[in-house]
Amino acid sequence: MLAYGRQSIDENDIAAVAGVLRGDWLTTGPEVTAFEDALAGWTGGVPCVSVTSGTAALHVAYAAAGVGPGSQVVTSPMTFVATAATAMLLGASVVFADVCEDTANLDPEAADAATSSRTHVVTAVDYAGQPADYDALGKVADRADALLLADAAHSIGSTWNDVPVGALADMTTFSFFPTKNATTGEGGAVAVKDAGLLDRARRFRCHGLVREADRLRSPDEGGWHQEVHSLGLNYRLPDVLCALGTSQLGRLAFFKERRAQLVARYNELLADVPGVRLPAVRPGADPMWHLYAVRVLDGRRREVYDRMRAAGIGVQVNYIPAYRHPVFEDLGYRRGMCPVAESFYEEQLSLPLFPDLTESDQDRVIDTLRAILS
Repeated sequence: MLAYGRQSIDENDIAAVAGVLRGDWLTTGPEVTAFEDALAGWTGGVPCVSVTSGTAALHVAYAAAGVGPGSQVVTSPMTFVATAATAMLLGASVVFADVCEDTANLDPEAADAATSSRTHVVTAVDYAGQPADYDALGKVADRADALLLADAAHSIGSTWNDVPVGALADMTTFSFFPTKNATTGEGGAVAVKDAGLLDRARRFRCHGLVREADRLRSPDEGGWHQEVHSLGLNYRLPDVLCALGTSQLGRLAFFKERRAQLVARYNELLADVPGVRLPAVRPGADPMWHLYAVRVLDGRRREVYDRMRAAGIGVQVNYIPAYRHPVFEDLGYRRGMCPVAESFYEEQLSLPLFPDLTESDQDRVIDTLRAILS
């Protein structure tokens, strides 16, 4: 089965991991700092906290922001469930706002209408790798006296009006799952502008531990002494995975270029295929294309999905609107609440896109899709 996305691993990646395995530190060592520093090179210098997954990154970001009972988070339904679930697990309520018809990113007007005096965070999702409209969303967050969070699981390496993802919002979360634009196997990170929030994020990912002598309440207890001043969890990303991440970030510019080449080739060779709407790009956006998300028209998405899968082409649907999962339906969320997102979902289909995709495999995808729809 030709996958819709997969990792690209080379000998340098393998050597980086093997080097850690031969060394003294498997976790909490120098490779963690090296990876976080390399990542900050892609966020415009905004410091980063590495964690064990993109989901952990969201949990850490919400916790650092003080999200809890009584808080409200406004976000997009066109995302994986973790964007909302991590806030809800902290006790917050989630309000889903509709998306833009062309990009499936959070609609600033819809987000503005969804905010209230309880809104603590507005969370955008950079669908398929195209950054959301952070200029407009920043104003929405400011009016609500809320923090702006970017769920950038799809978009590391992207820019919006020449500003890199990671520097566009108060906090930004990344995912390094194998299908993403760079991988650590499993992993994630949070980029945080504010020094106080950054400190809270670092402590939350390590049980809330305090070791600095000037912050201890019992500094004379002994050299072994450490304290927990606020509760956290163990979300530390180990050195062995950070080494892979640093190596991968060294190829991120190539990954972006190769994905862009494949997207341009899809756009050219699918331009005359009937019943398919190709992805849009807004002025000011320079995406790191994570997904090649077409829209299959005339109610034929299920047919195309089934027939392409039967042909060994692993197309995917990204995503069911989050509130349509039974866990949300059981809480009273109802279908139809975000009609633009619903319409997008009914037509969306992700074609294979990853750096090692060959042109012959891409031709196979195109020819199969053309044969089904012609």
